[in-house]
Amino acid sequence: MLQLSRRTYAKRKEITKLQFHSRKSSTVPGSFDSINRMRTVEVIETKKENCSVKTFTFSDEICGKADPGQFVMVWIPGVDEIPISLSGINSDGLTSITVNEVGEASSALNQKEKGDIIGVRGPFGKGFVPTKGNVMIVGGGTGLGPMMPLTEKLVKIADKITVMSGVKSKFNLLFLDRITKLLSDIDSETVFTTEDGSYGIECLVTEQVEQKLIKEKYDMIYTCGPEQMMYRTFILAEQYKVPVQASLERIMRCGIGLCGSCAIGTIRVCKDGPVLTSTQLKSIREEFGKFQLDFTGKKRKL
Repeated sequence: MLQLSRRTYAKRKEITKLQFHSRKSSTVPGSFDSINRMRTVEVIETKKENCSVKTFTFSDEICGKADPGQFVMVWIPGVDEIPISLSGINSDGLTSITVNEVGEASSALNQKEKGDIIGVRGPFGKGFVPTKGNVMIVGGGTGLGPMMPLTEKLVKIADKITVMSGVKSKFNLLFLDRITKLLSDIDSETVFTTEDGSYGIECLVTEQVEQKLIKEKYDMIYTCGPEQMMYRTFILAEQYKVPVQASLERIMRCGIGLCGSCAIGTIRVCKDGPVLTSTQLKSIREEFGKFQLDFTGKKRKL
């Protein structure tokens, strides 16, 4: 009996070791640890884009490998940590975020200057997938931020790019020079709209989206900005049978799909998004453009 017990013990011990190693090897990739670990970075450059928006540039090797549309969790020491999409991605690690002052954390961040220190985790989530053919980019406000790295990818493969930007007034315009430069060597078109008519066409940008869809066939629509704008763009795309990739914004605390604060339907925006496809958008149609969770986890109207 003693000999049998020893054999049984040895066998169970070996099984336990195998199970342990199996669990260890089946968890998240080893690279995730470095991605999710907070790194402190120095602000190399700041640029005031308009009356409330500022771009910060820093160097981070991991962010240099990000896909357009991915985001980082940015830590403002002594204040908070917030999700921000990358507006500049370079293979040498030079990275940018573009921030609009909408709350305590973003306002504190926009007070930072060259030489200041911030923290970053990420990049997280699923980004945009560049598509060949005739593509449309629809940005509202600072939603143009994550569209800039995407455009840099698209100019290399797309046949034509139409960039449509909608803002409240000329004081809220973003990246005019950058867009012009990016599109200079490709068949392209730009449409700028303002709600007060102070620049470009006086209307909502979705009105111009509809006019374009009536006249022209597109292979993909990319959109980021206010959710009602993206919802209207999605409805138009469905009507004209054009696939969509939309980048959603939600309250995010963890950035890795654990806390549930960014949930919409069965989708966790930080992990399953932030860029969602037409199929995913259809699955959350009852909530998309209508509701989101607040800081207490309660659903509120947009």
